[in-house]
Amino acid sequence: MGHAIAFSALLITAAVVAVTLLRRGRTGRDDSRLDAEAEANRWLIRLGGSLMPPGTTGWVTAGETAGRALTEAAECHRTARTQLTEARTTAQYEQATRTAQEGLRHVRTAREALGLEMTA
Repeated sequence: MGHAIAFSALLITAAVVAVTLLRRGRTGRDDSRLDAEAEANRWLIRLGGSLMPPGTTGWVTAGETAGRALTEAAECHRTARTQLTEARTTAQYEQATRTAQEGLRHVRTAREALGLEMTA
C-alpha cells in the first residue's frame, strides 16, 4: 500500500511539472508572436508615413523613376496591410514586416530620384 501512495504522489508531481512546462512554452511562443505583430505594425506605420509627400508639387513632377518607385511602395503598403490583417503566426507577421521594409526601399528610391534623400 505504501508503494501505491508513493507512486501516486510521483505521478501527480510529474503531471503538475508537465503542465507547468507546457504553459511556459506557450507563453514564450505567444510573446514571440506578439513581438512580431508589434514589429510588423511599426514598419507598416513607418511605410504609411513615408508615403505622405512633403511637397505635392515635387511628387507630381517626379518623373518616371520616382513615380514607378512610389507606385511600388504603395502596392507594398497595401500588401503588407493585408498580410498583417490575415497574420496569425510569427512567420506571417515577419512576412508583413519584410513587405513593409521593401516598400520603404521603394520610397528611398523615389526620394533619391527627387533629390530629397541624403545618401551617406
